[in-house]
Amino acid sequence: MNRTLIAVCLVLPFIACSNPDTRFETDVEVPVSVEEVGLKTIEEFVETTGTINATKDVTLSSESAGYYRLEKNPATNRPFALGDFVKKGQVIIYIDNPEQENSIKIDSVKLSLEISKNEYEKQQSLYDKGGVTLRELRDAERSYIDAKYSYDNALIQLEKLKIVSPFDGVIVNIPYYTPGVKVASGSEMVRIMNYQSLNMDVNLPGNLLGKIAVGQPVRVMNYTIPDKILEGRLTQVSPALETETRTFKATVDIENPDWILRPGMFVKASIITAGSDSTIVIPKDIVMMRRNTKSVFVVERGIAQQRMLKTGLENPDEVQVTDGLAVNERLVVKGFETLRSGSKVKINQ
Repeated sequence: MNRTLIAVCLVLPFIACSNPDTRFETDVEVPVSVEEVGLKTIEEFVETTGTINATKDVTLSSESAGYYRLEKNPATNRPFALGDFVKKGQVIIYIDNPEQENSIKIDSVKLSLEISKNEYEKQQSLYDKGGVTLRELRDAERSYIDAKYSYDNALIQLEKLKIVSPFDGVIVNIPYYTPGVKVASGSEMVRIMNYQSLNMDVNLPGNLLGKIAVGQPVRVMNYTIPDKILEGRLTQVSPALETETRTFKATVDIENPDWILRPGMFVKASIITAGSDSTIVIPKDIVMMRRNTKSVFVVERGIAQQRMLKTGLENPDEVQVTDGLAVNERLVVKGFETLRSGSKVKINQ
């Protein structure tokens, strides 16, 4: 046999084996999960933390010395105690001081007021008939005014013997005094809070100064009750940065109508800086970043197609798509890591 023919016969099987046209191709379907692209609302926000305080918070002290007497709470029929709700104008504590009450002479002052009022009215009637001079009328009027001032001042002095709530609230501190013991003027009697409205001071990074503005809505949540989200609003924003920290101060007012949050709690606040309605929003963790481009995969007729995206607003969980996706397209949300454009896919139910 010719040597050349033998060599050709030996080489042909290897050529045939290396020829792509002679290989058996096996198409592998990549399992994926998809979601239909729809329109949603997205909010861009800044997260921060801080301690909340009651908007109304007062510590009442005795204005006069006297003997301590704790009033009963009509709602419980027992002396006022920690946690009791009080109404504006409700007397919580009496400071009994018989000597001071006698010196005020409230009954005598009140009688003088009645007499001077009657005299003034009498003189006014006579003046209208020409029976007294204008000077006599003015003297009677001055006596009446002086008597009224004396009576009002006596009432003020008597009120100093009472500890009265200045607003609706709850007792958060009430130091114990033995009933009937004499307390000095200036002694702390009770602390009352109304925390249906709260406020919080926060410090924000300087690079956010242009994004934060008075009036922006805020959502507030305490870590121990994460299912309770309260609404708030930015009410103050400092225009200057702190030199040492390069941060600026802002104040958040929070509505707490059901008394859910308590003063002193540490909370997380999300300041809403921008938002958009009826726009395409997708999970942020499915967006692939390669060479400064953003992309995702969609499924068309069982084939994966890569889509380059332009994005807008974003937050830690979601991103707005301004170009690259259309409503009702099937977006790959699981299994995209190993896909290439043109890969066959199997959609998991």
